[in-house]
Amino acid sequence: MARSSILRPQSAKSAAKHDARPAPKAAVKAPVNAPHSIRIIGGEWKRTPLPVLNLDGLRPTPDRVRETLFNWLGQQLDGLRCLDLFAGSGALGFEAASRGAARVVMVERNARAAAQLRANQARLGAKMIEIAEADALRLAANLAPGSFDVVFLDPPFGDEALLTRSLELVAPIVAADGWLYVESGGPVDPASTPALAGWSVVREGKAGAVRYHLLQRENEE
Repeated sequence: MARSSILRPQSAKSAAKHDARPAPKAAVKAPVNAPHSIRIIGGEWKRTPLPVLNLDGLRPTPDRVRETLFNWLGQQLDGLRCLDLFAGSGALGFEAASRGAARVVMVERNARAAAQLRANQARLGAKMIEIAEADALRLAANLAPGSFDVVFLDPPFGDEALLTRSLELVAPIVAADGWLYVESGGPVDPASTPALAGWSVVREGKAGAVRYHLLQRENEE
């Protein structure tokens, strides 16, 4: 006679014996401020990784976006003056310095993030970089008109009032034939932005929730 296909209930002792498997290990969480890294895409320090702190609100510009931006700018920034106003990780500023910029000012008010920027600057021996641990808006308000050839503007994501005020302050400090790069949560429209009267978006793109734009003053001829 064939054996019954119905399994008999196991005793508690027997069940414990058969289920004596090791308990799954608890997931190991990284410390809140553990560093990760970005890498420089091109130029003198191409492929160099740089540590970045894992801080709330710190959102490095992705590799693909940086590669696109510097393709738009012509790869090399030889002799140009650059301002990375909300520097954060410094991804844009370090990229500009690697590609020949003569001067790169990075502004970051978070003390720990600014310290990491200085450490990365020292590691590269980047004498063309200046780290300003300061409030971005206050610093920008005291800059002379036409001070920079390229301004990178990537304020804390989603703060439209801060973006608007930042545009008001940085538009005058871009040189006549200079470039303004803006990252934001929505499209930047010069026609509906008083601070950008006389400007046009020459290139733009989208990566996930981030929109990025390269602007320049319109030719007045």
